[in-house]
Amino acid sequence: MISVRKVNRSFGSAQVLRDVSFAIRPGMLTGFVGGNGAGKTTTMRIILGVLALDSGSVEVDGQPITEDYRANIGYIPEERGLYPKMKVIDQLVYLGRLHGLSAREARGRGAELLERLGLGDRMGDPLEALSLGNQQRAQIAAALVHDPVALILDEPFSGLDPLAVETTLGVLRTAADAGAPVLFSSHQLDLVERLCDELVIIAGGEIRANGTREDLLADAAEPVWELQSSADVGWVRGAGVQVREFDAGNVRFVARTEDEANRVLAEALARGTVTHFGRVNRTLHDIFQETVR
Repeated sequence: MISVRKVNRSFGSAQVLRDVSFAIRPGMLTGFVGGNGAGKTTTMRIILGVLALDSGSVEVDGQPITEDYRANIGYIPEERGLYPKMKVIDQLVYLGRLHGLSAREARGRGAELLERLGLGDRMGDPLEALSLGNQQRAQIAAALVHDPVALILDEPFSGLDPLAVETTLGVLRTAADAGAPVLFSSHQLDLVERLCDELVIIAGGEIRANGTREDLLADAAEPVWELQSSADVGWVRGAGVQVREFDAGNVRFVARTEDEANRVLAEALARGTVTHFGRVNRTLHDIFQETVR
């Protein structure tokens, strides 16, 4: 497990990370979400040792992270870092050998990954001949070719179509199932919600929420309920609850407890036929908006 503990970092007079703490657990895909400038890339670079921290620590299984461990992390930068004129397979062989693989091992491992990622028929092409989405797949293969101990992925699904996302997810899930902690950032909140096991939400350089999607939903403020009735439900605005949305026979409102919500339901049943009543299943986007306010 990789643990980030109370990490602070400033650039000049601007503090960009404030007591950032979270864990990346083995066998888990951890989504790291936040707006532009929230601190995601800075945090990732500190884990990798590309940037120094001002205070705090990065640990692996309770011990300070070592340079050897960092050297064996698979990393995808937000900006692609492969050589455009070099053949895709040759790049994977080169990178694999830098990590201590033999040429044969690197070629075999690289070819296997490219096949799994749908690039088996393009491995002999120069990178610049590939579409942007296929270049991203090649970048993912490059991060995995040396069988990394962990994966740190900055926007790994950028430019991928839905089929490529599913293919890539299968490859990443295999790495996680083998015990690698996986951290990935994305601006596509619906995608993160569907793919990740745990979420870390950062805003203004501070961690605002951290846990499984279910945990975050349970802990999030303002439980919202929806009521649909054959009668007008305008009366709910005077029922002691906060109305969020209202349209004739349909209303969404905030109720802090089930008893409070059930009082509204009882009144609605006395006034007409209730066709739907229940708690609204919120999305990661809803949680994100609430936690970064």
